[in-house]
Amino acid sequence: MLQLVLTRGPVSAAEIGRELELTAAAVRRHLDALEEDSLVEVKRVTAARGAGRPSRRYVVTSHAQKHLPKDHLAVALDTLARLEELGGEEEVRRAARHAFREIEERFTAAVGGRETALQDRTRILARVLDEAGYAGTLRHFGAGLAPTLRADQVCQGHCPFQGIPARHPEFCEEETALFARLLEVDVRRLSTLAAGAHVCTTHVPLGRD
Repeated sequence: MLQLVLTRGPVSAAEIGRELELTAAAVRRHLDALEEDSLVEVKRVTAARGAGRPSRRYVVTSHAQKHLPKDHLAVALDTLARLEELGGEEEVRRAARHAFREIEERFTAAVGGRETALQDRTRILARVLDEAGYAGTLRHFGAGLAPTLRADQVCQGHCPFQGIPARHPEFCEEETALFARLLEVDVRRLSTLAAGAHVCTTHVPLGRD
């Protein structure tokens, strides 16, 4: 259940129940236990139109994030500090680009040199991030609206470099630049785990003027 909250959050108890085919009572028991262990917390989410009472939705806590596997945490803060001391910011950026090289290689292999539509590339990126341990998911916005209003959001529920971007924002900046390069479109980072959000979110405009 924690994995579901991680990848789908903010998610309601009803949505969890439908996904896992559990009764409302069973979901509540599990969520209460996770909340008691400081692994999930409640966020009040207001409907898009602002009508009605805010709904209770669950996200993982920063405490849970710190205890998730850090398979890719190969660059320690003291090493980065030393790199910065010796070579300045550019050395930190070089380390960040090296850290994200696996994502670029996996994405390139998945695309396979084919001519690929932007929406397909975005889907591939989200899948690659998920397979690489970033708890990647994809959200679609603007269905039925004009093409210029449609967008995807690539979400990452886990950061393998947890603790580093808060000290070295170059990691977030280089990751965003990588996404723009892979998708061949300007993207915008809406939120980051490093800044205290429950998920890293990258906005990908699908429309063309």
